Parts: sequence; structure tokens; C-alpha cells
Amino acid sequence: MEEKNFEKATFAAGCFWCTEAVFQRVRGVGKIVSGFTGGFIKNPPYREVVTGRTGHAEAIQLTYDKNQVSYEDLLKIFFTTHDPTTLNRQQNDVGTQYRSAVFYHSEEQKQTAEKVIKNLEEKGYFQDPIVTEVTEAETFYEAEQEHHDYYNQHRNQPYCQIIIDPKIQKLKDSFSDKMKK
Repeated sequence: MEEKNFEKATFAAGCFWCTEAVFQRVRGVGKIVSGFTGGFIKNPPYREVVTGRTGHAEAIQLTYDKNQVSYEDLLKIFFTTHDPTTLNRQQNDVGTQYRSAVFYHSEEQKQTAEKVIKNLEEKGYFQDPIVTEVTEAETFYEAEQEHHDYYNQHRNQPYCQIIIDPKIQKLKDSFSDKMKK
């Protein structure tokens, strides 16, 4: 894959373990980093972010080959594999740190995100309105090492089985053609 075809995307969809596990399985997605963005202190540690007092969202930042997967397809996967209609909550994870957000890196990404949201709402894909924030990307802080590749290393943990497995199943059901072989 040529380096010039790679672009960056940043998504927050609740716990970053879940979001990372989904996008690790998408063809064309390269490096994925779990971390924090959208807050107001520098270098926040996980123990502070989870209190909700730093303003950061748990997020992932990934690189993708735009010749293998489009930004629009990444957004469709993002919206399908979490609930973008619950404000500051994903299942049992509650607080602004678990908000649904697209952090765009270009005007084109912003416009694409807004278009995808509009299309989903017009089609009535969700029963409730989408509350996902679309915000310009800010400094991204990498999470501590124990948060990286979490699902793949802890598949037998109840959290992974109860919360993450269904998200991966949604990916398989809706986007099998976009998955890595």
C-alpha cells in the first residue's frame, strides 16, 4: 500500500476497546491507536479521563488506505456498531468520556460526516435522533499500553463477550464485504 493513499480518522463511540476491536477487522485500516481527545488538559491519564472531569472522549485514531475503504464506509461502520442516539452513554458506560463523536481532519471529512448523518436520519435508520458530535480533530493523546489491542488479548472476559462480541457480529452481518480476510 502506498503511503500517499493513507488518511487519518478519529472516532469516539463509547469505550475505545470496542471501537478498536471493530475497526481492526476492516480491510484497508492500518494502525489503530486508543486514546483521548476533545478535552481541556494535556496528557490526561486514563484514571482521570474515566471520571469525566477532563472533557476528553475515549477515542481511536486510525490510518486507512482510501483505495481500499472510503471514509464514508468507515462512518457507516461507525454508526452501525454503536448507538449514536444516546447522549454521553454507551450501554453501561456513562459520562461525557463515552460520547459519540466524529473528530474530522479535513473539511471533506466534516462534510462527509454531516452527509452520512443526514442520510441516516432521513431514512429513519434510528428510532431517535443522532446526537453524535462532529468536531474538528484536536490533540490526540495515546492511552496507556494496557488499553491497546484489548479485545484480542482478553476475549474471554465477560465485558468482551457481552459488550464487544455483539458489535463485531454487527460488523459481520452488515459489512462482511469490508472485512479483512
